[in-house]
Amino acid sequence: MTTPHIDSRLHPINDVGYAAACKEELDSAGALVLPGFFTAEAINAIVGESAPREDEAFYAASTHNVYLTPTDAALASDHPFNRQVVSSKGLLAADQVTADSPLRDVYNDQTFRAFLCAALGIDWIYPYADALSSINVHFAAQGHELGWHFDNSSFAVTMLLQAPEAGGAFEYVAAVRDADSGEQGYRRVATVLDREEPVEVLRFEPGALVMFRGRDALHRVTPTEGDTTRILVVFAFNDAPGVALSESALQTFYGRVR
Repeated sequence: MTTPHIDSRLHPINDVGYAAACKEELDSAGALVLPGFFTAEAINAIVGESAPREDEAFYAASTHNVYLTPTDAALASDHPFNRQVVSSKGLLAADQVTADSPLRDVYNDQTFRAFLCAALGIDWIYPYADALSSINVHFAAQGHELGWHFDNSSFAVTMLLQAPEAGGAFEYVAAVRDADSGEQGYRRVATVLDREEPVEVLRFEPGALVMFRGRDALHRVTPTEGDTTRILVVFAFNDAPGVALSESALQTFYGRVR
């Protein structure tokens, strides 16, 4: 039986036909937005438990290239591979999510995981083996942003919990590179960074579940504007068991390794 935090009337996730329709849209567009996936009661409860803990989050601001890799000294500093963008956010790690949180209920729900597998077209998904990475609550106060980047993973599952007054828009450009073939799309990366290419905006409201394939799609979140913090949860899974972030990655994202 599905957790009551999911609106099963709008989203019958245990229905094979519904899951197949979601997969078709995700495969076609590279993104899937399911409005009202969480009930209003669940969203209110999650925001109520998360927002007061904003000052407990680990905050980091960094510059990075769009590939999320070290720079290459053999290339010019203005080469698309080496160009730097800025990201800044606050983060609550999985071990900071309360035991009775609706976020934990949904993350651990086997029907929810089976639905994600069906929509993503994979056999099964697994939590991270480390204690910090599986559920993350992101805070973006005024001026905070997520710079242009490609994801390393093949899929991302997120939900907006609280929208800012303005800004905080999810922008993307599909099929900029082909990571599987090694084609890194340098020319188009440059045109996006130089604002010479139009971008798409993925629109969603609090409570919408979003699945996005960002490995080849360049994407960012624009700076938050106003006094209301943008709050988002990332449900992080792997398609193989036993995967954990390295200690250096844990230190970068969470300021600690355990």
